[in-house]
Amino acid sequence: MNSDRMFELVQALAAAKSRQDVPAALKVLHREMLLENPAFGTSARGLAENEKVLGRFFAAFPDYNVALEGHAANDETLGCWGRVQMTMTGDRFGVVPNGRRAELPVFIQFAFKDDLIVHERFFFDLSELCAQSGVSTDAVRSRIFGGSAARSAAA
Repeated sequence: MNSDRMFELVQALAAAKSRQDVPAALKVLHREMLLENPAFGTSARGLAENEKVLGRFFAAFPDYNVALEGHAANDETLGCWGRVQMTMTGDRFGVVPNGRRAELPVFIQFAFKDDLIVHERFFFDLSELCAQSGVSTDAVRSRIFGGSAARSAAA
């Protein structure tokens, strides 16, 4: 697949996610889709899991918006960078956020299969999200990763 087609698929996914339009996002994802978010320690495989994870993500960040500022590709992979804006809401992370919209740099790595996106790794700085949202990174990491987060932070 050429890099123009890769970026076209990624732009369609970014637009769908920025509208919180899960059905539109799923249209550009392969049935074997693997979505990984290392900051949250999550991964979802297959369309049904991705639908659930995206719904849960948009419930926590209902105004999520991504702006892609650049990209680079080889024959199999596309890397994009840009900025995300999102407001942490609710108590999913066991904290009470300040309601302010965070803006963070993001890097996203994609792989493709059968003219669809088959793999996405979404990287951002959890500590910066927490700082801008007025919550403790340690508390959020503890909620996400359990006791191992506290042990990792102390090491």
